[in-house]
Amino acid sequence: MKNILKIFILLSLINISHLIAIDLSITGTVVSYNQKMIGPRYMGYVKNIYYDIGDRVDREDTLFEIESAEFDILKNQADLALEQAVAMVDMYRIRLSAINRDKSLLKSRGMVNSSDFDNLDIAANNVSAGLAAMQVLVKNASEKIKQISTITGYLEVKAPNSGIIVEKRIRVGDLVAPGMLSMIIVDLQHLRIEGEISESDLFYVDKNQRVSITIPSLDYKTSGIIRSIVPSANPMAHTFKVIIDFRKKIRKIFPGMYAKVLIHIDEHKIKN
Repeated sequence: MKNILKIFILLSLINISHLIAIDLSITGTVVSYNQKMIGPRYMGYVKNIYYDIGDRVDREDTLFEIESAEFDILKNQADLALEQAVAMVDMYRIRLSAINRDKSLLKSRGMVNSSDFDNLDIAANNVSAGLAAMQVLVKNASEKIKQISTITGYLEVKAPNSGIIVEKRIRVGDLVAPGMLSMIIVDLQHLRIEGEISESDLFYVDKNQRVSITIPSLDYKTSGIIRSIVPSANPMAHTFKVIIDFRKKIRKIFPGMYAKVLIHIDEHKIKN
C-alpha cells in the first residue's frame, strides 16, 4: 500500500512539473530587414520604366531611366573639346618634329652658331610649350568626359539588390528630383518576425531563446531564435519589441504576414 502511495505521489509531482513548463504566447508580423528606398540622383523627366509592382528584380537591373537630352549635349561638347585638343597635340608634334629635323640638318653642316639655328631653337622651345599646354587640355577634356559618363550612368537607376518591388510612385513623363521616393524593393531572403512582449513577461525572455512559430494563413510551422530584445519600451502599452530569426522553407512567406510565436520558458524562472 505504501509503495502504491509513493508511486501516486511521484506521478503527481511529474504532472505538476509538466504543468509548470509553460509557453509564453505572443503575436508577431513578418518583416524584411533589407528594404531599399529607390530614388534618382539627378533631376529630370522619367523616360522609361522597366518594372512594375510585384516584379522580381536582380541586383544591377535597370529599374527606370531619366531623360538625358541635356547630358547628351554636354557629352557632345566634351567629345568635341577632346577631339580638338588631340588634333592640336598632333599638329604641335608634327611641327616640333620638323624643327628638330631642320636643326639636325644645320648641325650636320656645321651651322650650330648660325642665326638660323638659333631661330629654330627658339621655335622649338615655343612649340614644346604649346605641346605641353595642349597635352594638359587633352587630360582635362578626358576627365570631363569621365565625369559626364558617370553622371549619364546615374540616369539609369539600378536595383541595389535582388528583391521584389512592393511600391512604385512614378510614371513615364513624371518629373523626379534627388531625394524623391520612386520605388521600394523588399528582399525576401532576409525575413524576420517582430513581436511585442509585455513588461511583466520580460523576465522570462532572453536573447538566443528558442521559439516555435506558426503562420496560420499558410499552415506553416517552424522554429526560430530570439535575435534581440529592443531596449526601448512602448510608453503607452509598456511593451518591448522582440526580433526573431526563423527558418524559411517555402517561397510564399511575405512581409506583413501574421505569425504566432510560442516562447519556451525555463521552468526555473517561473515565479511561485
